[in-house]
Amino acid sequence: MALPLDLLRRLEGKPASEAWKAIADHAWDIFDDSLDPINPIKDLIRRDKAIGDVDLFLATAGWDLWEAFGTAVTRTSSALVQWWAEREGGCAVLILDALSLREAPWIIEGLQARDYIVHEMGVTGAELPADTTPFAKALGFGSRSSLYNNGAGGAHKLTGARTEALDCAFADAAAQITPDPRWVLWHAWPDSQVHQHAEHGRGLQELAKDAEHQLTSDGFWKLIEKLTQGRRLVITADHGYAATGLFPDIADDDQVKHMKDRFKAGRSTPDDGSDSPWVPPIDLVLDSPHGRHRYVVGRRKWRVAGGHPTLAHGGLSVLEVLVPFIDISRAES
Repeated sequence: MALPLDLLRRLEGKPASEAWKAIADHAWDIFDDSLDPINPIKDLIRRDKAIGDVDLFLATAGWDLWEAFGTAVTRTSSALVQWWAEREGGCAVLILDALSLREAPWIIEGLQARDYIVHEMGVTGAELPADTTPFAKALGFGSRSSLYNNGAGGAHKLTGARTEALDCAFADAAAQITPDPRWVLWHAWPDSQVHQHAEHGRGLQELAKDAEHQLTSDGFWKLIEKLTQGRRLVITADHGYAATGLFPDIADDDQVKHMKDRFKAGRSTPDDGSDSPWVPPIDLVLDSPHGRHRYVVGRRKWRVAGGHPTLAHGGLSVLEVLVPFIDISRAES
């Protein structure tokens, strides 16, 4: 497939903020529609491959746009802090660790079926590196685990919140939601499954099956019901993930050696100052509030001992760095 002509026109010669807005709009358009009810997993994989055309553009003709990502795209952390500050009554945030745009259709369908009010839904940007701790620190938390058992204290940016970090069944998580008017819950799903299904021979198809099961379950919707009891709720993520099992292998031996030496089997690493002479680049060094790091650009993988992970995050691809941001409340009975 090729990029749609209208998207190309929005990308070429435009300021970085406009180009990234076009990319975010295009990504949302691909993933917000209902999945094929006959074969949702096949449809999901098709959509994943479709957004690969944007990754190809960003890795070749538009790689300079990555330099502007941190300022051109509204970061999820900034959007949450602003949203939180604007709320005077009850409000809650549900962070689903590594939730990507792929999973949005199941959430949107569930909201529609249950008559929730959707105030806003769209796309925001992860921190760079696209990992858990940078996002936690951007919100003023030391780490994800610091939210456990209301232990985050009062110095973070979501002031007045009762906090919790959980890795349990959604029904069990729902049972832990107290009547406190302001809540932040960070749940380890689906990131826990991303790492479990990253083993060689597994990957996006297995993760998608689990996502369908979880996001249509009574337990998940019980959690949403509890969090929206007297509260506005944002459902979002710290970062997404890349289905690296669908990526092509790098063929050039020098490039393979470069990637193995710098990244091992990962997608980002602190900058070591070494050269990367290829143009278009296969990796980029970028500064962010979280330091100077080197990142894999686009849909690339390479041979490593034991097989390259089939799911990963931390690099520069659309589904790693753009995540859903869904603002809802319960409809009045």
